[in-house]
Amino acid sequence: MKVLLNLKILFLSLLLTSFGSCSKASDDDNSGGDVPVTEAGDVTIYVTNATRTRDFEKTTVDFSSKSNMSPTTIKLEPATRYQTMDGFGAAITGSTCYNLMKMTQANRTKFLTETFSSTDGMGYSYARISIGCSDFSLSEYTCCDTPGIENFGLTSEENNYVIPILKEILAINPSLKILGSPWTCPRWMKVNNLSDLQAYNSWTSGQLNPAYYDDYATYFVKWIQAFTEQGIPIYSVTPQNEPLNRGNSASLFMGWVEQYEFVKDHLVPALKSASLSTKIYLFDHNYNYDNMADQNDYPVQIYDAGMDDDLVAGAAYHNYGGDKSELVDIHDKAPDRELLFTETSIGTWNDGHNLEVRLIEDMREVALGTVNNWCKGVIVWNLMLDSERGPNRDGGCQTCYGAVDIDRSNYSSITRNSHYYIIGHLSSVVKPGAVRIGTSGFSDSDFTMAAFENTDGTYAVVLLNSSSTSQLITLDDGTHHFAYEVPAESVISYQWKK
Repeated sequence: MKVLLNLKILFLSLLLTSFGSCSKASDDDNSGGDVPVTEAGDVTIYVTNATRTRDFEKTTVDFSSKSNMSPTTIKLEPATRYQTMDGFGAAITGSTCYNLMKMTQANRTKFLTETFSSTDGMGYSYARISIGCSDFSLSEYTCCDTPGIENFGLTSEENNYVIPILKEILAINPSLKILGSPWTCPRWMKVNNLSDLQAYNSWTSGQLNPAYYDDYATYFVKWIQAFTEQGIPIYSVTPQNEPLNRGNSASLFMGWVEQYEFVKDHLVPALKSASLSTKIYLFDHNYNYDNMADQNDYPVQIYDAGMDDDLVAGAAYHNYGGDKSELVDIHDKAPDRELLFTETSIGTWNDGHNLEVRLIEDMREVALGTVNNWCKGVIVWNLMLDSERGPNRDGGCQTCYGAVDIDRSNYSSITRNSHYYIIGHLSSVVKPGAVRIGTSGFSDSDFTMAAFENTDGTYAVVLLNSSSTSQLITLDDGTHHFAYEVPAESVISYQWKK
């Protein structure tokens, strides 16, 4: 009987151990879908597949001591070097902050740690915030709605939502880069057009009155300084979100000639006078320039007009129109300028809750597609919306999903969407300062990849298998090699020491 009892205890112990090592989080909790790491190995691996049976699963594999004769070998070519990476992340909108603040402190800290920690999470390293309101704010506002730049001041939305959340994130990841973008200037600075110059008291459309170029440049300086005083450094700005879009709930039209004049003669001098080194990224809109022929190559036209200041780092793009190949065209025309991808969204129009569709397409087109076309960073739209796609504004996007969606009935249950995973698969292994490097060998239209050399002496590879079959892939850096069975319709990230 004693032997039988011991066997039963041993069986129960093995069963519980097996359950603990194989369990994973469901979509409806706050654990992030991680499983415990398997025993230590030479290579750290993260895997997500379209059916979520591998949900950002973390595992390891050892280097092989055998000769590598595999025909499916991807060879790293570190001597071939491309752009240096700044980071990957999401927009921390007013709506995102509102939803996060509705969570319990414990759940919020857990989620933010899983998202932003470089040691205990995905390591998101870039965030975009609005300068004033966006179409995902709690109201329409700017930081100077009373005429006169002396009336500048942060609002309750910044003070009660955005700043507290950013402080919590920075406590988790102090190296987070923050990009600021305005959706509109204060209404008292607007005119109907640059010919009539009639006052235009509307949140939507209008143009910046040239008489207020200096005041608006001061507005940027004051905004950067106000956040810096709160312990929130601003790494970069764009002069205008979607400058060719007149129709957003808060918007401002700013053609390339206007942006050139405002940035060159007003914004750059104002930043320098205030001893600010904040980077400026031009444009911040679609690949196809909203089909406005006179706005084609928007940032290049600004460069060619004589924009040569070091503060103007490059240009930013969205993907709501046109194709990512435009990034290569702009790089070829201005190879010394940087490129940044700053917005994309999922929603009801593109089957945004169907991970089996979106994981593959978003990884190929947004994450790897922009990085392989010279972008230094990739930022998706709202980090978190609620289960009713909000809070949102009339006239803004009311059909958008977040990178994650939180259940409005309890502000606890979280659904993780494609954008959360595609950023996480990059940020978990590709660290700020990494250099994208070349690869050779195995090539297949169903596989998309990017390779990097991190500053800490590690290599990183992010690989997409869009085929319906698994494939044994070998990675070889010239010193070490290893093989891993890449599941069908999956994304896999690798990191290992040289």
